[in-house]
Amino acid sequence: MSLDAQHVERKLPDLSDPLWYSGDRAEELWASLRERTPLFRTERETGDSFWSVLGHPLANAVLRDSETFVSSRGMRLDSPPAPTAQAAGRVLIVSDPPRHGSIRRIISSAFTPRTVRRLESTIRRTASDIVDAAVAEGDCDAVQMAARLPVSVICDMLGVPREDWEHLLHQSMTAMNSGGDREIEIEANSEILAYYEHLVRLRRKDPGDDVVSALIHGAVDGVPFTDEEIILNCNALLSAGNETTRHSMVGGLLAFIRFPGEWDRLRDDPGLMPTAVQEILRYASPVLHVLRTAVKDTRIGDEAVADGDKVAVWLPAVNRDATVFDDPDRFDAGREPNRHLALSAGPHFCLGSSLAVMEITVLFEELLKRVDRAELTGEPRRVRSNFIQGYETAPVALRRRTA
Repeated sequence: MSLDAQHVERKLPDLSDPLWYSGDRAEELWASLRERTPLFRTERETGDSFWSVLGHPLANAVLRDSETFVSSRGMRLDSPPAPTAQAAGRVLIVSDPPRHGSIRRIISSAFTPRTVRRLESTIRRTASDIVDAAVAEGDCDAVQMAARLPVSVICDMLGVPREDWEHLLHQSMTAMNSGGDREIEIEANSEILAYYEHLVRLRRKDPGDDVVSALIHGAVDGVPFTDEEIILNCNALLSAGNETTRHSMVGGLLAFIRFPGEWDRLRDDPGLMPTAVQEILRYASPVLHVLRTAVKDTRIGDEAVADGDKVAVWLPAVNRDATVFDDPDRFDAGREPNRHLALSAGPHFCLGSSLAVMEITVLFEELLKRVDRAELTGEPRRVRSNFIQGYETAPVALRRRTA
């Protein structure tokens, strides 16, 4: 499929086709489409249809209106109907208020001050170890380097014993990097779910300061979670926390390679780190879309949207909206204000946002201490997906800092 401007002008594309995101010209696609229409409807060859939201103001309105646009009917295009229906109202990401708020509060209750201190220690130690190893190696795959940090943090957050972290890391990386082999992916995911069954049994006997223990002892409307509901929520947290953070880290490093002056700027002024991290999230926009379903007739902008219509908010397009972001295709470590929606908005604003920010911050602090310059040593290969914007591989050289 060509991304040339003439093709886009002839026909509004089906943005659910992952081929649109296989190269590095998606920014041109977003800009061309947004200039024509920030909202349009796609009739798919499969017979279903969806609306695409590309403009920031419209996206913000949809994401914040959980009474009109619900998540319980699926949070991504092409989700299998049966598992989605099974998880609806039981798993945080496919629940709606008020139940969504109840589940969110139970999970959040695990983040006591002592737990946060423990997670901070895990983040710093793991980030230091992986950067030391990558710098010593010189040439490395940024995807492999970044993968270890979020998985370690999620393991700690869930209450996985430290001796089992490597097992869960191996299985999660196998599932994520199966090369399209569905059998390998299914087997690895089955291993992960089986481990969560074991973890639930373990934490019922020996509770701790962790999310699994909080779910075991939590209840919504007086009804405790079943083991299945706990396992499904653990799996969703692993997937969401790992994918978003890992691809943000890799996208951020590639952005600094593309804009080396921003790396020098951050090194000279480390006080820019908070704005740089938010810019990494905006620029990388690791989640391509989030889905909502209208539950009543309504309007988005000038368009009539019917009860039952699916609405996909394309976050990278929203985060490059020139009406909101000056020079949006430029990576600016000091960008302020930065009203990006990479972590969504409204009730489904990322539960782990503070952890994600902390992980990205610490990784780049450790890189700044040790790395003078990062360079590409090969062509990064993107994940083939209409949901995740990220890379399967990103070969880089980390040139050691000498002063």
